[in-house]
Amino acid sequence: MCRHLCYLGDRPVRLRELLFDQPHSLVRQSYAPADMRGGGSVNADGFGVGWYDGAGRAVRYRRAGPIWQDSGFGELADQVSASTMLAAVRNATAGMPVTEAAAAPFTDGHWLFSLNGRIDGWPDTATGVAGSLPVRSLLTLDAPTDAALLWAALQQRLAGRSDPAAVIAELVAEVLAAAPDSRLNLLLTDGVRCYATTVTHALSARDRPTVLASEPLDDDPAWQPVPDGSLVIADRDGVQVRPLAGAPPAAASQTLGEGSVNR
Repeated sequence: MCRHLCYLGDRPVRLRELLFDQPHSLVRQSYAPADMRGGGSVNADGFGVGWYDGAGRAVRYRRAGPIWQDSGFGELADQVSASTMLAAVRNATAGMPVTEAAAAPFTDGHWLFSLNGRIDGWPDTATGVAGSLPVRSLLTLDAPTDAALLWAALQQRLAGRSDPAAVIAELVAEVLAAAPDSRLNLLLTDGVRCYATTVTHALSARDRPTVLASEPLDDDPAWQPVPDGSLVIADRDGVQVRPLAGAPPAAASQTLGEGSVNR
């Protein structure tokens, strides 16, 4: 499994501030996660971070090894600031490759995407999703993994669709119908909004600034756990949580800050 986060701030922050400097930063979560729910003990099979440049294009840095071993990334994190960021550390599912191309975030230059979880019964249970893709998309997957397949499916379905929340919810429901024991915490951003799902794995949220993360980065009481079976739509003004069809138990629809988001 993995740990990931998305930051949507009113001001740019250095990558180091979110990824290294917090008491329970993503770097710490890579070797001492607190809530993996049986999905492994460390996240050392790659990492990546994506942000947006001044022209609104996604920029990405990712590697196959542990985040704590990459001194070059530490230097980069000191120098780069961003007001939108999506980052992930990876714990590869058994049998899937440990390569740079398999590490999130995945991108097409506009979207950034990460999966915390797995498609249960891979690859047999994923044939329906795979069969809906053009052959070229299958031949050009970033890696032979469930995360890369989900990313290819999202790319195809987002094209020409005006509601990313509906697209991501429909894809999760389709996967769960074929593989109900899957773990599907998806994270997707276009630099303005972030969309997330919670199926089995943990996710917490806070606003002002808006951050979604597998685990809270500190002990600030503003962090609220997102219930399992939820669809999250976040922007710089706050976080909305809705029930996710096909993934019980579902949360009551609410806005973070207007009522507690409890399990």
